Amino acid sequence: MEKIRRHTAGFLAVALITFSTTLTAQTTNQFSVKQAVDYGLKNAVQVKNALLDIKIQEQTNREVTAAALPQVNGSIATTRYFNVPVQSIPNFIAPATYGVLVDEGVKNGSGTPIIVPNGGNFGNLALQFGTPWVASAGLDFSQLLFDGQVFVGLQARKAAMDLSRAAAEVTTEQIKANIYKIYYQLVVGKQQLTSIDANIDRFDKLLHDTREIYKNGFAEKLDVDKLIVQLNNLKTEKLKVENQLAAGNSGLKFLMNMPQKEELVLTDTLSEDEVKNNILDESYSYDDRKEIKLLTLSSKLNAFNIKRHNLSRLPTLSASGSYQKNAQRQTFNFFSKGDWFTASLVGLRLAVPIFDGNARRARLESARLTWQKSENSLQQAKEQMDSEIIQARINMKSAISTMDVQRQNILLAEEVFNTTKLKYDQGLGSNQEIYTAQTELKVAQNNYYSALYDAITTKVDYLKAVGKL
Repeated sequence: MEKIRRHTAGFLAVALITFSTTLTAQTTNQFSVKQAVDYGLKNAVQVKNALLDIKIQEQTNREVTAAALPQVNGSIATTRYFNVPVQSIPNFIAPATYGVLVDEGVKNGSGTPIIVPNGGNFGNLALQFGTPWVASAGLDFSQLLFDGQVFVGLQARKAAMDLSRAAAEVTTEQIKANIYKIYYQLVVGKQQLTSIDANIDRFDKLLHDTREIYKNGFAEKLDVDKLIVQLNNLKTEKLKVENQLAAGNSGLKFLMNMPQKEELVLTDTLSEDEVKNNILDESYSYDDRKEIKLLTLSSKLNAFNIKRHNLSRLPTLSASGSYQKNAQRQTFNFFSKGDWFTASLVGLRLAVPIFDGNARRARLESARLTWQKSENSLQQAKEQMDSEIIQARINMKSAISTMDVQRQNILLAEEVFNTTKLKYDQGLGSNQEIYTAQTELKVAQNNYYSALYDAITTKVDYLKAVGKL
């Protein structure tokens, strides 16, 4: 029994050591906002897929290039005929034979000269042409010499690659903006949590002092109970904020494609100076906006499509060639001695479009309308950029002004609370004044942190609008 206990104790010790090592080995990532963005741009699924789209376009370009390169195919085939094909042909033997007999004046057994029977209609002969075993091996070659559509495709390869890269940049910028917003939302939440902790400390002290006053008979139990309620409310609010931060942290890791089992620690803070920094530049260019760049390239590709359908009206020219070896055998003995017959050819083909029921014209008109739509979208995107920048500047100025006002409100609310607390300690104030001052301070704090987050969010939107995020 003692031996079993010793083994059990040893097993538990090993299990505890293993569990402790597992906890210690958990990966901890301490990221600034820039590091979080870099991690997200490297690992986010949307970005990875956008980069894969670029590689897919590379392969598509190679496929387009292949259409202009020589095409060579080899083939080897063998066929076994269980019944050699029969060909029915006019009977050419009987007419020739009778012709000779008639010309020579040959007579039949009764002495009558032989004549052509049935008016010369001898019917057909059923002949088997070929052998039971047939084999062939050869090479086929073709080369496109001129095709307007293929040449336009070759010209459009670079634009197609640029379009894929631009689409990846749009995705990257969107991920970047979302990471900034969520990161700073968590940073503001942590700062808000600090204020809640300070409020809890204030009420802890106030509750302690009130209990002492109650013991000395200068306060009612109702005053103590009210403070306990207020303190519990603050603790509940703290728990709620902590849960929101945990959920936000999990959401940020999901956006960055970081494993949930890893720990993410945010190292940056957020100050008003950082919010106000780098917001005075009034200049911007349409070329800096990723979405406009994407639409510009899309319109360029649509223009290539018009050119492709225009050139489809031109003739196409191609060359081809073939070299083959063929053999026929009565048995399968192609690898022994025997003849292999050669067949080779070269050819040139000019295909001239004449009439296709106006399908080509319809495709060309459709391409022109598609290009016009892309131009309209591009123009609308530029106007939208102008509008977004104006709106972003207005929102940013308003958010910064609100942030400044709410900062002053916090200072005033703290001063009011401290003065009210001092009056209360000196017996010149009431608990109700304390509650009111605390409520006003909490409202001021919540408004300030909301304004701080709004300010950094509007800054991110502004930088994204001008293409400088």
